[in-house]
Amino acid sequence: MSSSRRHFLQLGSTALIAGMLPISLVRLAFAESSQDFTFAYISDSHIQQIKGNDFVRNWDQGLKRAVAEANLLVPRPDFIVFGGDLAQLGNKPELDHGAEMLAALHGKVYMVMGEHDYYLDLGEYWRELFGDHWYSFDHKGVHFVVLNSILTYDDWTFDRWESAERRMVEMAGLDNPNGSPFMVGQKQIEWLKQDLAGLDSKTPVVVFSHSPIQKIYKGWNFWTEDADEVQQLLARFDRANVIYGHVHQIQYNQIGNIAFSSVMSTAWPWPYPDSYSQAGSHVPILTVPMNRADPFDERDATGWQFMNLHSGRADVRFNLYSNQNRTVAWDDQSGHPVDRDYQSTDARIPSQTHY
Repeated sequence: MSSSRRHFLQLGSTALIAGMLPISLVRLAFAESSQDFTFAYISDSHIQQIKGNDFVRNWDQGLKRAVAEANLLVPRPDFIVFGGDLAQLGNKPELDHGAEMLAALHGKVYMVMGEHDYYLDLGEYWRELFGDHWYSFDHKGVHFVVLNSILTYDDWTFDRWESAERRMVEMAGLDNPNGSPFMVGQKQIEWLKQDLAGLDSKTPVVVFSHSPIQKIYKGWNFWTEDADEVQQLLARFDRANVIYGHVHQIQYNQIGNIAFSSVMSTAWPWPYPDSYSQAGSHVPILTVPMNRADPFDERDATGWQFMNLHSGRADVRFNLYSNQNRTVAWDDQSGHPVDRDYQSTDARIPSQTHY
């Protein structure tokens, strides 16, 4: 790839027509406009069955809205990515219901697996519906990699629990101390090494994962045990980017040449206040509550973002429902990303208390 393609990922202003969508739209801009393209990103819908054909309406509406508005994007994105946790407890009714809604998307869809999709049957039904758990593809000079980053230790997966249902519930517990750290696993790392081996270091690389491929906070499983090994494989590329779901919140980081950015959930924010679960939203019980969302506004603290990664630095504009939009951009003077609105304590808005 020529050095003239240094403008890697760039915000597409034409996507502003989308308004406030619970999706991400990314524009990849190159020297020749004919090579420019966009892709949309939807993540973490957590479709949850209550009984029979009854599902949690709030989560359904979040995904339906994302799908409907993604279909209105102009120009049309070249493809759509779903970032994992389609289901809440990974059973067939939830996955089928989610897949039915995603089937309404206009265009090619690439699927990333989340832990809520995996730990009931270890991804067997997911494979029937969507195919391989990890894979790669190339599009207009960019190499994309989809990882299954939510594996864990074999003894936890196969030996610890009396049933698959119990294993699923324990991993779905969010901040549950009975959970286990995520990992990519040695088999997949060897595959990734071979997949990247033939690429020139100037080739733009985008990794889609569910967990962050970082070690952020183990108590909430914002943690990938073998993240260092994956980062080492990406380190030789001038412009490597990791886009991930799972965290349901704004996150950004830069490690060497690797830019990391999270995407928002269409379901709920993380963490959420006690009052959110009291509103009958069917969210799991938290041991660490946080005043972040309005329990009477089902889309509060969910949203989407534009990404500008053309320099290899993660510049992100977050468009948040019922909240002030935020921009996190690389600052050359400080040498790290800066939140332009809330970086200093005196610029932050106070947290809310709900009753």
